Amino acid sequence: MPFLTLASLCTALVSVAGQAQSVLGSQLLARFHRRARLSRASLARPENQARDWPAVTLLKPLHGDEPKLEQALESCFQQDYPQYEIVFGLHAADDPALKIVERLKARYPDQPVSVVVDSTEHGPNRKIGNLINMMQACHHDVLVMADSDIHVQPDYLRTIVDTLETPGTGLVTLLYAGLPADGRLVRQLGAHSINNNFLTGVMLSRLLGRQDCLGATMALRRELLERIGGLAALVPHLADDAVLGQKVRALGLKVALAPTLCRTTVAEETLGELLSHELRWGRTVRSLEPVGYAFSSLQLPLFWASVSILLAPASWLAWGIFGLGWLTRGLVSARIAYLTECRLPGIFPFLIVRDWISAAIMLGSTRGTQVAWRGRTVHIASNPFPPERDRPLLNSTDAGRTEASPSTSSGLDGSGINRSVRS
Repeated sequence: MPFLTLASLCTALVSVAGQAQSVLGSQLLARFHRRARLSRASLARPENQARDWPAVTLLKPLHGDEPKLEQALESCFQQDYPQYEIVFGLHAADDPALKIVERLKARYPDQPVSVVVDSTEHGPNRKIGNLINMMQACHHDVLVMADSDIHVQPDYLRTIVDTLETPGTGLVTLLYAGLPADGRLVRQLGAHSINNNFLTGVMLSRLLGRQDCLGATMALRRELLERIGGLAALVPHLADDAVLGQKVRALGLKVALAPTLCRTTVAEETLGELLSHELRWGRTVRSLEPVGYAFSSLQLPLFWASVSILLAPASWLAWGIFGLGWLTRGLVSARIAYLTECRLPGIFPFLIVRDWISAAIMLGSTRGTQVAWRGRTVHIASNPFPPERDRPLLNSTDAGRTEASPSTSSGLDGSGINRSVRS
């Protein structure tokens, strides 16, 4: 058999395997959807509503304005939970997100809210540095750390706490789907990758026994956080969620997946922004799980099917598998859009484009340790989890220089907002 024909057959088989994986992942996601529906019904029962629910602190680190931010933050004010506070954290008093928080505080005057404005960074990971600053305003022992751009259900906190109280559970995390900020193609392409590659990949990894922590929501008790060294143990790492999950599992505790789904806003304005974001994510995952990341190329069945055609353009088998792959990909995408309630109405003609973009991102992720992250250059170490001690996963530079740490002073302004302002 000629070499190109053999290579075409091999890539066609990889495409078929990817199609099968896609179908299986959507089946697992449908099963998770049913479980979430049953959990919601159970938590709504009077006996569960009347349970002795522990007080919760919901921490929301903020960084700038973005599409749908007010809607995302407002969903946190609409929780069906007896006692919880929301702590917002910002690095600068002129951050536009602060105005959104003030509007929401006025709209929900009975909801306990604290706002911490503190420019202290503590280390390279600015999100974790922000959370460290926010801890001074946290009054409760159950801590839920959530990204600013996630949209949550009213039973979000009940589901998390119910899962956290399962014996043997130390950390609770959540699935998240991509919600395009509008119908722009670049945002639909970004959401499609999250919903059809990331979500199904998490479902398959859970089936295989993995207990990864997903950074959009991380919930644990204060005592456990202190046992693992506090947030200071995470601030040197870009993949803080992976580090937190590893430290919790090292104590013999589970990282549980709560039976609810949140949605993260996909807000990239241009293809360049999307590529930069996905390249950062790809290089980070590759540094943590190089073998698993390589195998995730199975999630690109249209890419492999089109390569099969390029290798043997006269092969009816290659063309048939390509057509089957596009149909399968379209049907699976539609099913996942229904399950996640994240519609992608214009994506079908661009499924092949999405797979080729993902393939290019994977190729770009194989080389280099430098990524763009919040306006600065981040260097990812090749071995984030050495066997004997933690080593920082990243170093952060701005214009090629390591940032200094100026002195700190603190005070309280007239609005009741705690402001710690670095001089």
